[in-house]
Amino acid sequence: MLGFLNLHKPTGMTSHDCVGKVRRICGLKRVGHGGTLDPLATGVLPIALGPVTRLLPYLPEQKAYQATIRFGITTTTDDLAGDILSQQAAEHLTKEAIEATLPKFLGSIEQRPPAYSAIQVQGQRLYDLARQGKDVTAPLRTVEVFDIQVLDWQVGEHAELEVAIACGPGTYIRSIARDLGEVLGTGATLSQLTRTLSCGFALPDSLTFETLEDQVQAGTFTPLEPSFSLQQPILHLPSAEAQRFCWGQKLPQDRGNGMMQVHDTCDHFLGMGEIIDGLLKPKVVLPPAS
Repeated sequence: MLGFLNLHKPTGMTSHDCVGKVRRICGLKRVGHGGTLDPLATGVLPIALGPVTRLLPYLPEQKAYQATIRFGITTTTDDLAGDILSQQAAEHLTKEAIEATLPKFLGSIEQRPPAYSAIQVQGQRLYDLARQGKDVTAPLRTVEVFDIQVLDWQVGEHAELEVAIACGPGTYIRSIARDLGEVLGTGATLSQLTRTLSCGFALPDSLTFETLEDQVQAGTFTPLEPSFSLQQPILHLPSAEAQRFCWGQKLPQDRGNGMMQVHDTCDHFLGMGEIIDGLLKPKVVLPPAS
């Protein structure tokens, strides 16, 4: 079993929990995921099966989310999993006022990750430090937010805004919710989050654990091809050179520098290689299909 699984992560499980469950269902030791989702979040969690875990760094980085932001509340975790820090009425907010503020969160922006996050400070995860009661401020990071679209608006004491967000890697939607509430003067927290796109995998094509287990037991589960979502240029090698690539040997090439998907002339995916100054260096070589 070698390839990718587009898993629909359920709420209440960590990404690590999901990897462990996939190991048990598929009977595999080597399983990895392509991007952490918080326990309360749902949606796309790319899973690599077998040696394909080595391809995770080469997958597309853009992500997309559908999020609900609740105004008038702030929490320790910047979502509903945390303790409430403050509450105030937010029924005076209008959709128009929020839409006028959203451009502040587009483009290349400085963002402070939540206190409860996997960011490391002095060799320790922020969530570990927070659970120890240590007051550590997360360092600012530059992230990319490509688009924010308003999907729904619910007026009320704790008004809620539903948005679709397209962003680059490392972007915390919890931080966007928190900072939007701060700009508007009411405070806000994330009340719901679904990842709709990650590493080239889309939510409509994802499998639940129940469907995965049914397919594995029926013998009908087929992992997605290792090259399914790769976007690097393809380099086809004749059989002799393909063999040398699989042996880990460098090969002369007259193409420009850059990462390549390496295929044989029958279009079988062999792995990833990088051309540097006229030489193709194997970076990831997959075992031959059985």
